[in-house]
Amino acid sequence: MSSSEAEIVPRATAVTFNDEESSVSSRDGRCVSVPLTWFPRLLRAAEAERREWRIVGEGAGIHWPALDEDLSVAGLLRRT
Repeated sequence: MSSSEAEIVPRATAVTFNDEESSVSSRDGRCVSVPLTWFPRLLRAAEAERREWRIVGEGAGIHWPALDEDLSVAGLLRRT
């Protein structure tokens, strides 16, 4: 990438779960799904605890206060 190109910073807009994976939607239209086994706290959490997330850093990350778990959107994209 040249210095004149703008870098697109992924920003989360929503998080959803099923029994096996988490999906994060971003402002630029991407949706990335990852297995919950990658994140043991989320895997072991009750459904109600998983639903209690909030967007942090203007969408750069997701935080689960009750679980003390934080995920960065850029980190999720690097892992996939």
